[in-house]
Amino acid sequence: MQHIELMAPAGNFESLQAALDNGANSIYFGVEQLNMRARATVNFTMADLPEIAKRCEKKHVRSYLTLNTIIYDHDLSVVKTLLKEAKEANITAVIAMDQAVIASAREVGMEVHISTQLNVTNIETVKFYSLFADTMVLSRELSLRQVKKITEQIEKDQIKGPSGRLIEIEIFGHGALCMAVSGKCYMSLHSYNSSANRGACKQNCRKKYTVIDQETGFEMELDNEYIMSPKDLCTIDFLDEIVDAGITVLKIEGRGRAPEYVAKVIKCYRDAIDSVRDGSYSKEKVITWMQELEKVYNRGFWSGYYLGQKLGEWSNSSGSQATQKKVYLGKGTHFYPKANIGEFKIEAFDIKVGDTILITGPTTGAKEMQVTEMKINNMNSEMASKGDLVTLPMDFRIRPSDKLYKIVENKVEA
Repeated sequence: MQHIELMAPAGNFESLQAALDNGANSIYFGVEQLNMRARATVNFTMADLPEIAKRCEKKHVRSYLTLNTIIYDHDLSVVKTLLKEAKEANITAVIAMDQAVIASAREVGMEVHISTQLNVTNIETVKFYSLFADTMVLSRELSLRQVKKITEQIEKDQIKGPSGRLIEIEIFGHGALCMAVSGKCYMSLHSYNSSANRGACKQNCRKKYTVIDQETGFEMELDNEYIMSPKDLCTIDFLDEIVDAGITVLKIEGRGRAPEYVAKVIKCYRDAIDSVRDGSYSKEKVITWMQELEKVYNRGFWSGYYLGQKLGEWSNSSGSQATQKKVYLGKGTHFYPKANIGEFKIEAFDIKVGDTILITGPTTGAKEMQVTEMKINNMNSEMASKGDLVTLPMDFRIRPSDKLYKIVENKVEA
């Protein structure tokens, strides 16, 4: 079995750290407005590039700058500056779809990966872009049989990128899917003058729709009102077949999702990839992983088009189907390193012994644990309420202003 690179989304420093702590081999991120999640997440700035590279290098994790939107003339100076800064910060590569970005990256000597927005679907397209790029993200509409044919042909024809290495193939493994072809959609632009292809999608497809005959006014009955909102992609239940297809990089979608989502999904897929590698991958393990994945944001799961399915599967609600949710409790105030004690100010709701809690922060990432004991004013307590200053034993460091949440069951409407 060849090495499979697990690639994690990083929409902010919390998610970046969560990815690093849970076994990601690489991360991808956007800077300000020139990426496909310009609206959905806070995004990093150019000033953050050295810190991103530093954290990744410490963990031997590759870092990829996503610069995959449509580029206009007025963007070009910013693009060139950004690529120069990324190269100087030692960011590993840029994910691009516009030829201007590809050319500019080559000028500064930066590794290029071809974005899924370019719809690479055949070996001749792979050969063409091998002149410029070392890694290619295949179109999301391909089946595993088609993916395998491409990877086998790369090996047979010894198709290499500018680095001299065989072309690496990347596919999406988990997360949100768009009803448009590999992300190219104009609904948001037509409806709100907000271009999805510039990272400003308003997610029209996630809403309820009815179909009405304009001549008679007759309204058609639909089994599902969310006829343009696909379920989330999930491949963990056939990951052995994914590996057999010869891909090099498995990409997890989710730069707009919370750090606990990144932590949970990356941990599950890390375990799954390692299990395929050591021969312990099993149906029983898949069931456990699926139960874990269902705890964080999802619109229901399906296998995409990898297994030859001709039509998509659609979600039956506008929001998440997660079986758990987080409830804000308070903030970190101090950490006592000798005793491994974290101190928190409770600002909302109650916390009690036995609760599962989540702590998030730019340096902390996303850490989940169970409360086994707590103290208020140095006295043991079974419960703390709003206004209390509570201390908890923990095996990791917290920082002032880290956010404290309680994980509770989430009732999902059928």
